[in-house]
Amino acid sequence: MLQNLFFKSLEQGLVFGIMALGVYITFKILKFSDLTVDGSFPLGAAVAASLIVSGHSPFFATAAALLAGTFAGLITGVLNTKAGISDLLSGILTMTSLYSINLRIMGRPNTPLLNQPTVYSLIDDFSKNVWPLFPSKHIYLLFFIIFALFVKIFLDAFLKTQMGFALRATGDNPQMIRSQGVNTDLAKIVGLVISNGLVALSGALVAQYQGFADVGMGVGTIVAGLASVIIGDSLLGERSVFVSTLGVLFGSFLYRFSISLVLSFRLAQASDLKLFTAIVVIIALTAPRFKQSLKLPAKGCESYGNS
Repeated sequence: MLQNLFFKSLEQGLVFGIMALGVYITFKILKFSDLTVDGSFPLGAAVAASLIVSGHSPFFATAAALLAGTFAGLITGVLNTKAGISDLLSGILTMTSLYSINLRIMGRPNTPLLNQPTVYSLIDDFSKNVWPLFPSKHIYLLFFIIFALFVKIFLDAFLKTQMGFALRATGDNPQMIRSQGVNTDLAKIVGLVISNGLVALSGALVAQYQGFADVGMGVGTIVAGLASVIIGDSLLGERSVFVSTLGVLFGSFLYRFSISLVLSFRLAQASDLKLFTAIVVIIALTAPRFKQSLKLPAKGCESYGNS
């Protein structure tokens, strides 16, 4: 049972980890409080599900979902940089409008994908023809590992480019980098475009993994993404971009595994998951402060003893 729980949590951690990498770009790199995520995640699911039901290839549908997410990020970026709306409010406005857009795309609140071809069913068929001896129950896990690592490597490589450095500098010290002639507005927009593209991509993969797309499946996405980022950061730190992005994926797995454990041992009900997520984020955010407050009295006593 525990082994099956581990592998399922690893699958979910990797597919939701792509979403967490998108949150990492805005939250950790740009220092941008982007709530568009709660709308772009179901946007990716809605676009992918609608196209698959219409008879399009699942791979085309997934790519279209990614593209739709980039447009959502572009809108938030333009509202913030060109219209002068605050980062929080611009994200809320885009997220709110996406709820109606997602309903329009699907034509209903929920789109089932039962008996429909998905990325996973095509990969499963391919593996049976090419690797008939490979265990079919682990083919999804292999795909998630390869795909999540591909996204991570792409993000690592991008953040080491000139635009990637501009992105990181914009989050750290926008005044300084602006004085060097860097267009910080463009850097913000690019960051939001990539971030929400990854979030929508994750939404498309999750919809195909779960077998349905729902207009309300994005509720709490930003909090779950933050939980993954914070857990990974507290465990692996921020020594480099490579370690940070690896920590995000690791944090996503630990978060999903902890949820699975809580549900399996009936320590909480499924309706309590959002509350559990909020508690995890609160603990992760306040733990460093408590550590620091515990160290300060010890240092004070030590200096008093020396005097």
